[in-house]
Amino acid sequence: MTEPPTAPRRPRPLTALSDHLTRLVEGRLWLQVLIGMLLGLITGVLIGPDLGLLDADTGVLVGNWLAFPGRLFLVTIQMVVVPLVFASIIIGLTGGGDAAQLKRLGLYASGYFIASTAIAAGIGIQLALVIRPGRFLDAGDELAALSATAAPAAPATPQIQDLPDVVIDLLPGNPLNAMVEGQMLQVVLFAFIVGVALVSLPRLTSRPLLDLLGSLQEVCMAIVRWAMTIAPIAVFGLMAQLTSHTGWQTLIGLGVYVFTVVLGLAMVLALYLLAVRLLTGSAPLEFLGRVRELLLLAFSTSSSAAVMPLSMKTAIEKLGVRPATAQFVIPLGATINMNGTALYQAVAAVFLAQVFDVDISTGGLVLIVAMAVGASIGSPATPGVGIVILASILASIGVPPAGVALILGVDRLLDMSRTAVNASGDLVACLLLDRWTAADSDPASGPTTT
Repeated sequence: MTEPPTAPRRPRPLTALSDHLTRLVEGRLWLQVLIGMLLGLITGVLIGPDLGLLDADTGVLVGNWLAFPGRLFLVTIQMVVVPLVFASIIIGLTGGGDAAQLKRLGLYASGYFIASTAIAAGIGIQLALVIRPGRFLDAGDELAALSATAAPAAPATPQIQDLPDVVIDLLPGNPLNAMVEGQMLQVVLFAFIVGVALVSLPRLTSRPLLDLLGSLQEVCMAIVRWAMTIAPIAVFGLMAQLTSHTGWQTLIGLGVYVFTVVLGLAMVLALYLLAVRLLTGSAPLEFLGRVRELLLLAFSTSSSAAVMPLSMKTAIEKLGVRPATAQFVIPLGATINMNGTALYQAVAAVFLAQVFDVDISTGGLVLIVAMAVGASIGSPATPGVGIVILASILASIGVPPAGVALILGVDRLLDMSRTAVNASGDLVACLLLDRWTAADSDPASGPTTT
């Protein structure tokens, strides 16, 4: 005798909610990264100095172990950055068409990067002069002893007679050594020279090397895909360690300075969205929705190099950029298109000049813009490098380079913000340059879709 079938049990409310949240999170990397950031922020506050739940040594120990997946993630990405940049630039150059189209893309990219970086630095200076964040900081007697504080050494400013040597030093006399040391600007220049040489050769001659570089690029992207599986956990650990070290008191004490930098970065991002709207017709919110995963990852890792593979994938798959353009512009932009960094350095220089009561002339302001543009173009796409470059800018305008010690406590937070702007700037540059070069090229190539 069989028992009559029973009605299926209705899921309990908590179980149904859990299933719904699981379905919501699965397959959405941006949401997983965002959850990791929020949980890391809460965890960092709990183990940090503000609440005092753990003693200082235990908090540092816990924070270091929590950051281990994040450090593993960054090391894994940085392991493949140099070969990926080298292969991607060459493939992008050789896949971009004839020499005339390659020249056109290079000229457009150079002009756009220099102009946009100068505009970003100018916005930073103007905001710092209007808001005057330096007058809100009462450092008291700390300024008198600041010169004895450990701070990054300021590189010597080159003189006019040194410029030929500076230009020569940009060229990689030993390309392998430049790759080993991670000198990204030299790697980019070497890849550009090799790519131009391959374009000038017959296709039959260059094909074996291009096939090898294509395989190298695919291997690097496979490693990146492996690393992306731990991205949410990595973001959680990095954010927890950051918050546990920084605390909230430092952020509050420099709140106006932080607000000035963040406001400037928001204005630069708004200009990006306006350019996308006017020149491509894409809605700003639609563009942000397509690139949200990239921006969240860039914010959490503070490294344009770390998100460069995802930038290329986003540009090609979600923005409809031609692969040849993306493989050329994204690695180049990740190395020299640092608009967020230029704005941050301009604001920080004026802010510290106000703190030290150093009067900056008009020529000094122009010098800040020029040095911010030049330094951002030559800076590696790695976390924390902006603070070292800032020391050289301060020395050139008469501000003690040791003044960077005042802003070290909040530098990582601002580094995260400006990296997100840098990454978005690379995508916008890629999108606009692809549209401009497609319009000037043979109609058979077809326009890009956005």
